[in-house]
Amino acid sequence: MRRLITVVVIAFCLGAVIGLGVLIATQPSGPRTETSGTALIGGPFTLTNQDGKQVTEKDFRGKHMLVFFGFTHCPDICPAELQVIAEALDDLGDKAEEVVPVFVTVDPARDTPEALKEYLSNFGDRFVGLTGSDKEIAKVAKEYRVTYQVHKEKPDDENYNVDHSAIVYLMGPDGSYVDHFSYGTAPDKMAEGLKRYL
Repeated sequence: MRRLITVVVIAFCLGAVIGLGVLIATQPSGPRTETSGTALIGGPFTLTNQDGKQVTEKDFRGKHMLVFFGFTHCPDICPAELQVIAEALDDLGDKAEEVVPVFVTVDPARDTPEALKEYLSNFGDRFVGLTGSDKEIAKVAKEYRVTYQVHKEKPDDENYNVDHSAIVYLMGPDGSYVDHFSYGTAPDKMAEGLKRYL
């Protein structure tokens, strides 16, 4: 019996040593990577607002930004989400002064400053619309991890659609990412979420 116990103990120890060796062998070599936990969303940009004025991300410093990407010919998602943002800000009362809702077009070919101004007037006077060249829009979309794709049946088709991400980003007064709201978030839930940061 004593001999059996000794064999079992030796086998257990041998298994533990082999297991430790496998664990060490499968660990990645090289220095360990530390992460800050900060989302890599947002960054510098230079775009044109609905009044034809060139603006950068620095023009929004000191206030929170609610950033949403879309286009004025969008049949459903964009108007629905802009309405949600408008209602959420109404729910905030005076606190809404601390937030700037920003609508960035993913369709700069059609969304001129004039087109943005007329479109955004349907959702109140708080919104800032931003447009630019194809290259400028592609750059800011990449910074915000937004994807979009133009769908044209013919190269000269003017009645085309644009598929795009539908997330509302909350950026802090220093321009850094704070939080986001998924499409379908109710106005009261968005307002409730915003209050945590204002």
